[in-house]
Amino acid sequence: MPALLLDDDAVLQRPMVLPVARGPVSAEVLALLRGGRGHDLQPLVEAALAAVADVLRDDDLQLALFCLYEVHYGGFAGVPDDLEWSPVLSAARLRIERDVEAVLRAAVRLPPRPEPTAAAVAEALFAITSAESGPSLARHLARSATLEQLREFLVQRSVYTLKEADPHSWAIPRLSGRAKAALVEIQSDEYGGGRPGRIHSAIFAGTMRSLGLDDAAGAYVDLVPAVVLTSLNTMSLFGLNRRLRGAVVGHLAAFEMTSAVPNRFYGNAFRRLGFGEETTWYFDEHVEADAVHEQIAARDLAGGLVAAEPELLDDVLFGAAVSLLVDGWPGEHMLQRWAAGESSLRAPLPEEAARG
Repeated sequence: MPALLLDDDAVLQRPMVLPVARGPVSAEVLALLRGGRGHDLQPLVEAALAAVADVLRDDDLQLALFCLYEVHYGGFAGVPDDLEWSPVLSAARLRIERDVEAVLRAAVRLPPRPEPTAAAVAEALFAITSAESGPSLARHLARSATLEQLREFLVQRSVYTLKEADPHSWAIPRLSGRAKAALVEIQSDEYGGGRPGRIHSAIFAGTMRSLGLDDAAGAYVDLVPAVVLTSLNTMSLFGLNRRLRGAVVGHLAAFEMTSAVPNRFYGNAFRRLGFGEETTWYFDEHVEADAVHEQIAARDLAGGLVAAEPELLDDVLFGAAVSLLVDGWPGEHMLQRWAAGESSLRAPLPEEAARG
């Protein structure tokens, strides 16, 4: 176990710095968070939603939604905590959520509907998560990624992974019985089993430091494309709405069931370039942990929830399908940009990070 990551003080995260706006809606949200009046926010949201070609890939709306969700997590430096329940912010969030959910439901194809039993649900989830999904980011990284590409990979992963498990944890008080116990078991591992130095987000922060990257929450939000924000925003959408508890369970199940193998490749990618345990610990930890988590997530979490609340079956399948679709977009984006000889980031890394 790398001693570098055992200091409990090193796992503390400071509130995010406010990002740079990407359009009129995010600009107005940020102005309100800075203390502005925000009277024009709702008309801006309506106009943007009416004009947007694809809300799931729109930089302005996805950044606005990211900021509207962040006030429910660690918050922003200098932004009062009571803005978490600002009526203006909440109304904007709910309006954008409505269109995001509608587009997601239209975009995914649900698998054949199993019987609402724990065993049948688990079997259906194993079937859809084992299907081949096209070019693999993980295999590319393991075989041929450059150091620059590995840094870009970590930068894009950091937006979610520095708050790993938090979006799914909103579901804990919304479940009961077998499903609740399963979720707590999974999340306990994610949060280090009571040991701050083993919290998965903290281990990932150590991986970032070992490559000369800033491990502060949100440090690279301005550099990542919209699809990275969409991936995290989808988790927050499911986690923060009780009516979507089936979707957040299905999302987490698919997330865990497709994690172990890619993480083995990710660890090998860093080993190939000579990095040691302080860098690979995060990925190696997930190879072992998620091989166990996938069984708990499929059978006890998702299966247990449907067995107790059969009416949530379709939402469980919906959440899993969304995870398989949307969480793959950042990888597809990286592969496409790298194949074209371009950076996958919106702007270059700061010079000191690029040097490592």
